[in-house]
Amino acid sequence: MALAGAIVKKSIRWVEQKGRQVKIPSVQQLETLNGLLKKAEKTAFGKHYDFGRIQSQDTIQAFQEKVPIHDYDKMFDEWWHKSLHGQLDVCWPGKTKYFAVSSGTTGAATKYIPVTHEMLKAMQLVAWRMFTCLPKYDVPSHIFTKDWLMIGGTASLNFNGHCQTGDLSGILAKQPPIWLRKFYKPGPKAAKITTWEERLDYIAKNAHHWDIGIVTGTPSWIQLTLEKIIEYQHLDNIHQIWPNFGVYVTGGIAFEPYRKSFEKLVAQVPIYQDSYLASEGFLGYQQRPGTNAKHLSINNGIFFEFVPFNDAHFDENGNIKPDAKALTIEQVEEGVDYALLLSTCAGAWRYLIGDTVRFTNKALCEIIITGRTKHFLSICGEHLSVDNMNQAISHVENELNIEILEFIVGAVKSGSHFAHRWYVGTKEPTDEQRLKFLLDEHLKKVNDDYAVERSAMLGDLELEVIPLQWFYDWQSATGRLNGQSKIPRVMKGEAFESWESFVRQKQRGGA
Repeated sequence: MALAGAIVKKSIRWVEQKGRQVKIPSVQQLETLNGLLKKAEKTAFGKHYDFGRIQSQDTIQAFQEKVPIHDYDKMFDEWWHKSLHGQLDVCWPGKTKYFAVSSGTTGAATKYIPVTHEMLKAMQLVAWRMFTCLPKYDVPSHIFTKDWLMIGGTASLNFNGHCQTGDLSGILAKQPPIWLRKFYKPGPKAAKITTWEERLDYIAKNAHHWDIGIVTGTPSWIQLTLEKIIEYQHLDNIHQIWPNFGVYVTGGIAFEPYRKSFEKLVAQVPIYQDSYLASEGFLGYQQRPGTNAKHLSINNGIFFEFVPFNDAHFDENGNIKPDAKALTIEQVEEGVDYALLLSTCAGAWRYLIGDTVRFTNKALCEIIITGRTKHFLSICGEHLSVDNMNQAISHVENELNIEILEFIVGAVKSGSHFAHRWYVGTKEPTDEQRLKFLLDEHLKKVNDDYAVERSAMLGDLELEVIPLQWFYDWQSATGRLNGQSKIPRVMKGEAFESWESFVRQKQRGGA
């Protein structure tokens, strides 16, 4: 088996070296856009926006001038709903057999994102490219022949008479890539278990039968899974039954807030590799050690555009303005936050995905995710992002030696002004006043605008420490306890009011 692992590792390294980019990013992106336009020119969308004529002109400029920017509501209401109900050739040729269902933390309560055959192939290719980067991390050879634990939503899909709908992870779990099927755990049958609690019980009971080398999944759900296994199997740490666990592929949300608590569950810290997988596509992955940035998948069925995330292009609620201008990959600058637009082989066109990113290395097309277009607080110009919040939380954890796994922030009235109100979930008893003071101080350090407004229009930070379990109870109560959904860090309006009502009910002893 050791020899087999060495052969696999050597083969992967050869594939990775052969697959390195030879074309500059702007050329790859232009070729990608041309390919998408050519493929979709006879669809209803392609005819409406005259894709044939766009290709005969300066392609990118004509595309941006002719095709408007779409948010989810515009894309679904005008186009995607037709594919969901069986119409052919709407935004992409043929029939769309799958729609990924996203519970949505902003906008529509439930979102249906098309997943085409071409997009599934593209996602599998990016997953393979990510896998071929592992030898750069000096991963031990034997890891490559061990099992993979993949935690996501249920693979039990719903059929609406025209197509199947469900979690993206469930759609992907129905047919794992050929090279992964032998190693995939908990296995296709277990992945079809519909409820998260039952699926978690199955994993905990069967964990000792597997020889896990690689774990993939959202940090919060991986944390819960490993804790459940350790409790059920009466372990001190997960390496007592999985001694070969050496790689954790994370994604979905920032890992840093979970690092401290995660590393209490292991005997040896694994190699971390970050990914950027969304319902709209496999957008990027960490391709090298020494960075937490992710390389954008620029040559695999996705054309990227970047809208500067500032007051010139977005209003105070995070809505994109009608006259917003998008940049291409050669026009971006490092250190600037951009909202992402995607045009994809699943029939998304100039689609505002809702994420904001920042280039850390333009030459390598590497970005970090800084937040969401609607998950930020700027009541009076403080422009506080989720990235700022995560940084401040990490500092507080280290200073107080505590674990803050979940938090939710919203804006509230404070006299004649406004303030930020935080709900923080910890496992340990915590000095609430000290936590509040340190958090406020670190937010001032990571965000100059916040520091200025705290001395002027923004009231004192408000904070409540609540049981960590309440965050998961809230997910269960809202139908989001499924191994894939994420707790929104920022809530606004009715969503925040609903959350606070839930907390008050808990405090009164409600179920």
